[in-house]
Amino acid sequence: MTTFSSAICIVEASWRDLGELRNLEAVCFGEDAWPLFDLIGVLTLPRIVRLKAVNGDRKMVAFIAGDPNPDEKTGWITTIAVLPAYRKQSIGSRLLKMCEERMGLPFVRLCVRHDNKPALAMYARAGYRHVRVWRAYYHDGADALVLEKIREA
Repeated sequence: MTTFSSAICIVEASWRDLGELRNLEAVCFGEDAWPLFDLIGVLTLPRIVRLKAVNGDRKMVAFIAGDPNPDEKTGWITTIAVLPAYRKQSIGSRLLKMCEERMGLPFVRLCVRHDNKPALAMYARAGYRHVRVWRAYYHDGADALVLEKIREA
């Protein structure tokens, strides 16, 4: 367990978090929230890094998942979300850093909506750079930017 404020802790997530993760995804992503099957997978598949931030009441306020691929020396941040009331407290940045460290690979990639300015700013501060565009990736036809970070050995 990692504590970085008096009220927020980062802990491992498990299949028991399915209900809270479904809610978090719906609040944060709306129509682009992952379907139930994908959420079950991210909470149960082996090798996936899954971390959650919980408040003083032990309620999930943020979540991140990373999928390491050692053969390609690349890990993908598959999802990261922070409830609106908990944004701008560095929770997302801390989750991102911990997930990168746990995957332990030299390259980390993720995708983000092209118009998500707060997320893009956070990723830029964390050392990510734009490498490609996935056209019409999101439900409403918005593009996704693929970002990559090269981690120091």
